[in-house]
Amino acid sequence: QVQLVESGGGLVQAGGSLRLSCAASGRTFSRYAMGWFRQAPGKEREFTAGISWNSGSTAYADSVKGRFTITRDNAKNTLYLQMNSLKPEDTAVYYCAADGVAYSPAPSGRVYEYGYWGQGTQVTVSS
Repeated sequence: QVQLVESGGGLVQAGGSLRLSCAASGRTFSRYAMGWFRQAPGKEREFTAGISWNSGSTAYADSVKGRFTITRDNAKNTLYLQMNSLKPEDTAVYYCAADGVAYSPAPSGRVYEYGYWGQGTQVTVSS
């Protein structure tokens, strides 16, 4: 079993920044790719960013490229999402997720390939 706990969400004005964190426990964090997903009201959960187990590969949704940066600190069992130049359309609940397979060479953008999920943290961007 693995537990994921997100933090760092909040209310920010358009153009501002937030840094999300996801603390992992319960299994060897460093072996698994991790991802950030988001879900806006009335919409499906969507891939936002992903990172491989060793940080060698990252992936981003087109909507956040150049504004968001995903990183991880395996020594601290923590995943991060730095969000800059935030827009009202970034408003959503943000979830971190852990891949179900160890040592995947690249992060997946598919919801069903992630076996563990946090409870989510709300990000609201005002215009």
